[in-house]
Amino acid sequence: MVVPASSPSSSPPKPLSAPQKAMRKMGLARDIDLALHIPLRYEDETRIVKLGDAREGDAIQIEATVVSSEVQLRPRRQLLVTVDDGTDTCVLRFFSFYPAQQKALAVGQVIRARGEVKGGFMGFTMMHPAFRAATGDLPSVLTPVYPTSAGLPQTYLRRAIASAVSRADLSESLPPAMAWPSSPQGKPVQSLRQALTYLHHPTPDVSIAALEDRSHPAWQRLKAEELLAQQLSQRMAKLERDTLKAPALQSKAGAWHDKLKEVLPFQLTAAQQRVGLEIAQDLARPVPMHRLLQGDVGAGKTVVAALAAMLAIDQGWQCALMAPTEILAQQHFAKLVGWLAPLGVRVAWLTGSQKKKERTEMLALIESGEAALVVGTHAVIQELVKFKNLALAIIDEQHRFGVAQRLALRDKMQEIGMEPHLLMMTATPIPRTLAMSYYADLEVSVIDELPPGRTPVVTKVISDSRRDQVIGRIGAQLAEGRQVYWVCPLIEESEALDLTNATATHEELSAVLSAQLPGTAVGLLHSRMSVNEKREVMAQFTQGSMGVLVSTTVIEVGVDVPNHIYSHISGIDIVRAPDSAGNGEYYVLEDNLRVPSGVSYMLENRKMMMRLFPDLFASHRIAPVAHYPDLLLETLREVAPNGVNDPTVV
Repeated sequence: MVVPASSPSSSPPKPLSAPQKAMRKMGLARDIDLALHIPLRYEDETRIVKLGDAREGDAIQIEATVVSSEVQLRPRRQLLVTVDDGTDTCVLRFFSFYPAQQKALAVGQVIRARGEVKGGFMGFTMMHPAFRAATGDLPSVLTPVYPTSAGLPQTYLRRAIASAVSRADLSESLPPAMAWPSSPQGKPVQSLRQALTYLHHPTPDVSIAALEDRSHPAWQRLKAEELLAQQLSQRMAKLERDTLKAPALQSKAGAWHDKLKEVLPFQLTAAQQRVGLEIAQDLARPVPMHRLLQGDVGAGKTVVAALAAMLAIDQGWQCALMAPTEILAQQHFAKLVGWLAPLGVRVAWLTGSQKKKERTEMLALIESGEAALVVGTHAVIQELVKFKNLALAIIDEQHRFGVAQRLALRDKMQEIGMEPHLLMMTATPIPRTLAMSYYADLEVSVIDELPPGRTPVVTKVISDSRRDQVIGRIGAQLAEGRQVYWVCPLIEESEALDLTNATATHEELSAVLSAQLPGTAVGLLHSRMSVNEKREVMAQFTQGSMGVLVSTTVIEVGVDVPNHIYSHISGIDIVRAPDSAGNGEYYVLEDNLRVPSGVSYMLENRKMMMRLFPDLFASHRIAPVAHYPDLLLETLREVAPNGVNDPTVV
């Protein structure tokens, strides 16, 4: 049927209002989007508090009569409204106001105002309180305050959300036969609609603390729904991946895989052999492997990855290993060349700092397939890099890469309809990795056995007032021929952050230790240095000619320093201070600074630690970072830090 030009259906769509545009910009386009837009906090407008009962600092709602209203021009233009509720008076002060507001606050008007009461010489004051005419009954539920943006008033958003909740499809995800289990208290679990309705409009008797810390049953119900959705989506992704094709890499007796085992200068541990078999079984299947190899630093992940690479190379395919920093990539390259070059396997090296001639040569080797193994940094995933037949992608310190970067390496396979096997390695899983592994997207192999000779790690917390003692202890270790890392969160002093910086610490240690132990070299490493400067510093430290290395968290991905025994982390600023490092990075440092000879690992500035990270302290105690060989448990401590034991606190 042809619709006439004059038909209403052919008229242009009605333009969006400013609040509607703001909602679209926030992603609030559908009813379900609005229904899941949970309040940021709540205001209690269900009761009236008399000014005579109010205390300074209270956030209260009053009902009072306007007794005076005037605009003052000095010291700046402001509207001063005095109200009286029969028990006391209060001045409402507005620096920004409109004529309509002046009219609503005219003398004689009875209003309800809500805000924080402040005391002073002239009595109570409220700055820019929310107010309305005192008409109608008081609300029976708390008033929600939603995350919003410019151009989207709370009143408009509240009405939109209330309407959307009534229309949204909030039917149960589980069929009746698979109903949610009862709560630990034996109470039936709320439906999704009940939980969301309550979170948008809780009753006045609710525990505000339970809403804020999200422990209320309504929040628990919403969390369960979110976890179910995540688990199902991860499971669907895994099932979809299982329909894809990948090269079946069957092991061959007597091939390079077996020859590599024979030439290794050490015996594989039982854990390495076990995880190697798990990986080999995955690679033998014609579906893409998606496995996380988790193990402590020094547990032998690199050699397991090398053996996996040889399974691909045995079949005539290529393998790529990508590391987040050039220092770590160089370390892998040196190890792999030492193991594989005697077998005649060509290993290519690819980084962003290479000279054009060398880079061109490497790209040609990769594209021709002459380079069976490619080791590098993010340069491996650049568009110019063309693999002849990539079958296995290995990503070290996988949490340092984004999802798009991992996918870019996976997309390097040229064969249509196929994708390479993916092996990810890490010493410190972070919460995202933990969720991925627990919710079906990753298979996990754990090297839970350390090579012989590893001594227990000692972790201590030392006050910054004992800094001189720490430096003295470092001097004693240096006198015994040991080496020390000293890690700082900042390169230089910052006015915004009261944190220990690397340059000042380097100068301090250089002055003190040169006097205490003449000839002691103290190095400095940070991200502003050039690649060649970093390489030179690390070479000196690795070779033992440098006793102390002061570094920022650029050192967080570990390097091999067999003689290193002592690590000092300066300031809890590393754990959780604004603009420095996060808790996950703290664990990365803790794990990657371990060495076979053992580590004494310290944290300075305990006062700041307790202020910035109080949930780790209970009766002057802090969650440990060194007592668990399984680093997945360390991540659990990050999620629930209060459920663990304590280290030594000095």
